[in-house]
Amino acid sequence: MFKIGEYIVYGTSGVCKVESVSTMDMEGVPKDRLYYTLKPVYINKSTIMTPVDNTKVVMRSVMTREEVDSLIDDMDDIETVSVNDDKKRGEICKNILASCESRELVRMIKSLYNRNQRRLAQGKKLTSGDERYFHMAEDSLYGEMAITLNIDKSEVPGYISERIGNKLQTV
Repeated sequence: MFKIGEYIVYGTSGVCKVESVSTMDMEGVPKDRLYYTLKPVYINKSTIMTPVDNTKVVMRSVMTREEVDSLIDDMDDIETVSVNDDKKRGEICKNILASCESRELVRMIKSLYNRNQRRLAQGKKLTSGDERYFHMAEDSLYGEMAITLNIDKSEVPGYISERIGNKLQTV
């Protein structure tokens, strides 16, 4: 069980702070069932109440600093995928976002970025769906990294660049 004050990833809502763990005093709700009250970090004026034993939405602890640094160190080695069918690519993106798996988010970001570069070289734009999924994946990944690193989300790309640059200098 997560503790009050802890930051967790809650599905596509992203990083949330656990505000409380308690029962709910509502008609039809079991009096012995515990609920988290979650405050999304990047969604203003929003509160989520979810059962502690919820299995429908991914709930996990945010990455540790070591996990963030390891993920960044591995970014070059994470394989990309190329799916030309827009509908299938959209389904894959939805599933990755729902999974909240950091490595998969990196794979998705890299894949969509590479697709965008190929399209630009052909004189085409990124599709609106690809652009939306790209930004959603970035927001999710960078939001989690920012909390772990105790920096603003806008500073995460710079942190990644600096870490990758330092890694290349030591090779």
